[in-house]
Amino acid sequence: MLTGEIRNKVDKIWETLWTAGISNPLTVIEQLTYLLFIKGLDDKQLRQEKKAERTGEPIKNPTFGPDEEHLRWRNIKELDPKAMFERIRDEVFPFIKELGGKNGDTYRKHMEGAIFMFPKASTLSRVVELIDQLDMKNRDTKGDIYEYMLSKLNTAGQNGQFRTPRHIIKMMVELTQPKPLDKIADPACGTAGFLVAAGEYIRENHAQDMINEKVRKHFKSDMFTGYDFDRSMLRIGNMNMVMHGFEGATVDYKDSLSTETDKLRKKYDLILANPPFKGSLDYDSVATDLLQTTKTKKTELLFLALFLKALKTGGRAAVVVPEGVLFGKSKAHKKIRRILVDEQQLNAIVSMPSGVFKPYANVSTAVILFTKTESGGTDDVWFYDMKADGFSLDDKREKTDENDIPDILNRFRNIDKEKNRKRTDQSFLVSKEEIVKQKYDLSISRYKEQEYEKVEYENPKNIINGTNGSVGLRQLAEERIKILDELEELI
Repeated sequence: MLTGEIRNKVDKIWETLWTAGISNPLTVIEQLTYLLFIKGLDDKQLRQEKKAERTGEPIKNPTFGPDEEHLRWRNIKELDPKAMFERIRDEVFPFIKELGGKNGDTYRKHMEGAIFMFPKASTLSRVVELIDQLDMKNRDTKGDIYEYMLSKLNTAGQNGQFRTPRHIIKMMVELTQPKPLDKIADPACGTAGFLVAAGEYIRENHAQDMINEKVRKHFKSDMFTGYDFDRSMLRIGNMNMVMHGFEGATVDYKDSLSTETDKLRKKYDLILANPPFKGSLDYDSVATDLLQTTKTKKTELLFLALFLKALKTGGRAAVVVPEGVLFGKSKAHKKIRRILVDEQQLNAIVSMPSGVFKPYANVSTAVILFTKTESGGTDDVWFYDMKADGFSLDDKREKTDENDIPDILNRFRNIDKEKNRKRTDQSFLVSKEEIVKQKYDLSISRYKEQEYEKVEYENPKNIINGTNGSVGLRQLAEERIKILDELEELI
């Protein structure tokens, strides 16, 4: 949890860049990410040096050689503004890009595309000074600082991607309960929020398992995989993972729907994602097996097809989809829903209010939870009508007392008790047979029953004439005419 002091320091950094003319939130975070990476390289080597002092063994593969000491954060921050600006622009950035070409670290690789955009030396000097004041020794604090920066991203990307609120991500992670040996993926990872949350869940809930060498090795190497085709997002996503202590994750460039991902099939135990709702795309760029599953240009449907292909048998998924996926009338919509219900195991639909993604977008969405079985298994599907998520549903998104998420988690974990719930309740089970009869419509409004309160109205004659001393409409009309007559006489 960030203190008010740290938040104020981050706000000052943001304000410094903003007043210098860097007003795009994505650009601000990207420029800060570069500086945090530069500082992180120095911090890492400092830890290695301290270890070398204790053990007497030399550092293996140091980032900075003897001739590169002047490129370290500790030395850069001591320079005057003009010298600092020139050194970072002319030497440190080329050094980072060269690092990207030399080793397999994905973040360093993505730094090849980094562009230095600080407008003047005084701005850079002030930001370096403020970053250096941030206490980033603690992993949780580092992660929280970066999350706070990311929370300032308040616009959707060009391709329909927008940042999923952290509490919604956490809800989805807790619904799927990641396991220590799971291979977890987000094929549209953006800032890697789902991967970070999954890693934090495992740390908190499976600490004992981390003692096991096999689990620890898996956690540090091949547990997390994220792909995206936006290189700016990849740089930010990689840094997000690094800041939270997941340096071994694979967060790399790929258009997940394209033919180049044909080999990424049946590899994952868990997929957590909020894929972009771009609308449509070119058939020629899409993997053939995805089009065979559902012939469409709709990215939200193609991503569902991808998730089914990417999961191992027994793998599970929690995915954000636009509401139209649940009831769309096209052949592609109906086919993907039929596959989920008939051929796989559809577990739950959590319908969310449209304000959840404000101020990014005002779109109605739902979370679909399913398990890949390739042999059916859907018996009853659990529906939940979320009314509140703990925040106001306007652009301000201020905290409120109304929050259905604890109830969602509790009821899903005790789903057997839901069998006696009425269709007028906020959550209930619907049998597969009924869903099939409704032509695989998965919108909660199709099954939820409205409970109307019976209201008894006064007899119309009594309303007109009055009764038991009450004034009727006729008496009111007579009094109004009398008043008008009096006014007319006065005139």
